[in-house]
Amino acid sequence: MSTELPKGTNVTPRGAYPHVKVVNDFIFVSGTSSRRADNSIAGVEVIDQMGTKKLDIEAQTREVLKNIDRNLQTVGASLKDVVDVTSFLVNMNDFAGYNKAYAEFFDKETGPARTTVAVHQLPHPDLVVEIKVMAYKKS
Repeated sequence: MSTELPKGTNVTPRGAYPHVKVVNDFIFVSGTSSRRADNSIAGVEVIDQMGTKKLDIEAQTREVLKNIDRNLQTVGASLKDVVDVTSFLVNMNDFAGYNKAYAEFFDKETGPARTTVAVHQLPHPDLVVEIKVMAYKKS
């Protein structure tokens, strides 16, 4: 049985897809960024009058995982139910900061399986990480 869920998450998708899709006991969360409900992006700081920006991988990773948790909560699940994570980093030099923030949410012994890949770019130039997950919650 496949169920598409109504909107009700913190951010409206920027394309023709749901944030969350449930298929039997599996929950799939679409690629999620650090974009907030007001369309600002966490982890972006303008540092001079020329508009130079500092993009903070740790802040963005934390916000992404919080957004994923909010999306999972719309179907009665949480990050504790996540069994697989796929992360997309624009710059692998951010890997250490990403790992540091990720470890605040998941334990390396009991956490989900994970794949991290580098990508050329994400849908907005201020995004440095996007994460998608699969969760399992017995109904």
